[in-house]
Amino acid sequence: MPALDVPALVDHHCHSVVAADLADDALAGLLTESDRPPARGASPFDSALGLAVRRWCPPALGLPVHAPAADYLARRRELGAVEATRRLLAAAGLDTCLVDTGLAAAAGRPLLPLTEFAEASGATVREVVRLESVAEAASATAGAWPQAVREALVGATAGAVAVKSVIAYRHGLAVPPERPATAAVVAAAGAWLRSGGGRLTDPVLLHHLLWTAVDVCAGLGLPLQLHTGFGDPDLTLHLADPSLLTGFVRAAEPSGVPLVLLHGYPYHRQAAWLAQAFPTVYTDLGLTASYTGPRVAAVLGEMLELAPFGKLLFSTDAYGLPELYLVGAAQFRHGLGELLGQWRADGACSSADVQRLARLVAADNARRLYAV
Repeated sequence: MPALDVPALVDHHCHSVVAADLADDALAGLLTESDRPPARGASPFDSALGLAVRRWCPPALGLPVHAPAADYLARRRELGAVEATRRLLAAAGLDTCLVDTGLAAAAGRPLLPLTEFAEASGATVREVVRLESVAEAASATAGAWPQAVREALVGATAGAVAVKSVIAYRHGLAVPPERPATAAVVAAAGAWLRSGGGRLTDPVLLHHLLWTAVDVCAGLGLPLQLHTGFGDPDLTLHLADPSLLTGFVRAAEPSGVPLVLLHGYPYHRQAAWLAQAFPTVYTDLGLTASYTGPRVAAVLGEMLELAPFGKLLFSTDAYGLPELYLVGAAQFRHGLGELLGQWRADGACSSADVQRLARLVAADNARRLYAV
């Protein structure tokens, strides 16, 4: 079949990158969701993601495909981080990046500010506001905390295209469909403030915060992104199953706020079901496309068993390393091309269908949802 007519991609959820030289072990450490050192004798390069890096990234730096990790790292040092970053981001071919600004550093180095990231990537860059970060920075007494958080979120979203929650990390996705009572929120805020504030983990505050985001997003016409599925060891995996959100999805549905379920794996089929069952729910494959390596087409196929074609979005969820942008984009293009090529060969769809579906998932769905 002819090559897919995939436009320059709209990466609807990602993070900035480090454009400083990293030690080899620090760089390799960003090829895993673990925040622990690898086991003795093991390397993050010896993984499906590591193979994908060695498949897609060496040519951007002037090396052959599948160059050994040691040769790749040596070439990266030779070019320097700034030039390597420029080449890798350019090779990703991204038109627009919606960047979650809730993370400021990787491997102990600062991430590029949005203006510098836009210059390095050549992409149009827009901000996604991290909900919990806004709440943790809000200053108020316990009684004023609910209103202060709402006002802080309204202010933070000026010019942003979405709000994102990491409640999956903080307490899990079993969000009650009822809003917490104001008295309970004020009492929980008082306890949190007396403890010195810091990282929000109280379920009452988190659930109030999520409903605050629904209200603010409804007023501003913004989607609400939610991390689901696998992540670093700070997360308890079974509590990140997106099907746990079903009651909350039903309760939030009258608001009309789009709920975007990020990543999902290994619960990507549950996310796909939610996207089919509820008009307000969207989903993506995200960093799963990179981490599953040669299985990317199979996992995409599992999502598209149920997810409506107009509800699946492309993202890399790249963080720290520019390699993760190139790998995410290349894996997505390759996996979607392989999958739709199989569908066309089997007579499941026409060539025109293939091109239309590729454009929807690659960019058009995101442009419609985020108005970018």
